Amino acid sequence: MPRCNDATGEVLALIPARGGSKGIPRKNLLTVGGKPLIAWSIQQALQSTRITRVVVSTDDGEIASVARECGAEVPFIRPEEYSDDMAPDIDVFRHALRFLADRDSYHPELVVHLRPTGPARRVSDIDAATELLDRHPWADSVRAVSVARQSPYKMWKVQDDGTMEPVLRLQGMTDCQSQPRQLLPPVYWQNGYVDVLRPRAVFEKNSMWGDTVLPFVVKMRLFDLDYPEDIGPMEEALSRLEHSLDAALESPERHPV
Repeated sequence: MPRCNDATGEVLALIPARGGSKGIPRKNLLTVGGKPLIAWSIQQALQSTRITRVVVSTDDGEIASVARECGAEVPFIRPEEYSDDMAPDIDVFRHALRFLADRDSYHPELVVHLRPTGPARRVSDIDAATELLDRHPWADSVRAVSVARQSPYKMWKVQDDGTMEPVLRLQGMTDCQSQPRQLLPPVYWQNGYVDVLRPRAVFEKNSMWGDTVLPFVVKMRLFDLDYPEDIGPMEEALSRLEHSLDAALESPERHPV
């Protein structure tokens, strides 16, 4: 089993990219904004000032070839048992980290999880999330979150007998489902924009986030590519990000986004 946190400064970007996809066939190779979808996340990882190694985990030979052309490493083809629709992230990450430890004696301090289906992200946010975890060695992970549009304190579940019960109750507040939203605790949902974890979460705690999680709150509108109708909005979002980066690089008074 790999040791954890013994290679100070090593930050691995791991990009999982399966060959199968139900909503959009061969989604990770789909041309979006003039590039294969997976190329965007690889490019962002390579542009990061904190990431020191970029690895794509895939079960697909064509994705592996494209990923290598884009500058990522593909040191293995992911086994079939970790590549179906129901395979959890932790199995993918455990396999990759064990492979790199066994083959290269490589033990990164931090692992950045970049999902190729949501590439409309700022490189500066990747770096900021990584720095956040790096500054707090007692934390196991950082998860990107957004303010939830719907409060679970106003949600219900249907019982087997056909009646309803609140999903959550608030101690000291009767009927929180009827209270104004402003009086209810703020709630955040994980959005998959960028996550960072320490390998100890995977190996010691059998978890993708461990025991102590720090929030990285994202306020920008997010886009994920699941269905064909998502392609247009995703391309527009990527174009806006590229143009904002170009403008920042041209202005001496602004920093790249």
